[in-house]
Amino acid sequence: MAEEEKKAEQASAPEVKAAADAKPAGDEKKSAGGGILPWIIMGVIVVVSAGAGIGLAKLFGGTKKVSHEAAGAEKKTAEVKAGDIAAGANQKSWYYDLDPVIANLNEPSATRYVRVTITFEMSEKIATDKGKAFVDGRKPELTNWLNIYLASQAVEDIRGDKNLRRIQSQILNAFNEKLFPGGQPGIKQILFKEFAVQ
Repeated sequence: MAEEEKKAEQASAPEVKAAADAKPAGDEKKSAGGGILPWIIMGVIVVVSAGAGIGLAKLFGGTKKVSHEAAGAEKKTAEVKAGDIAAGANQKSWYYDLDPVIANLNEPSATRYVRVTITFEMSEKIATDKGKAFVDGRKPELTNWLNIYLASQAVEDIRGDKNLRRIQSQILNAFNEKLFPGGQPGIKQILFKEFAVQ
């Protein structure tokens, strides 16, 4: 009988050993899932961070793509122009009147036009006599831009305080970019001397 018990123990021993070595199926999935989940989370964080970085770069960065050589040449041109018209430290800001501009509005059903006379408030860093001569030389370019800009506006785009302030801001930015590209803005603000819609 002792022999039969030994044989029974030997026969059941491999089964017990195999059962002890085997892990439950759920434990394997837990350990495999525990290893992949952190990688997925890190991947999502990297993608979100990259997207946020690109979004912020587009929001705060310029839309203008310039090579390093062109940027250097543009900066030198701006420095020369700004240096040529630089003023003394005691001068106050001064004003420059642009000739009146009349432009047809973008209204398909009726012929409507706007007459605008603009005054620039120029920075005190720009000498009055040299600054007037400088702006006089660029006046045709400024008038042309203003005509095209106003012709793209509809009557509803130019009515109301909010729209007039938007127009002032857009004209200010465009004129500073045209007169002082890449340099410090020389025009402090745009003032409407006349803004009549007919």
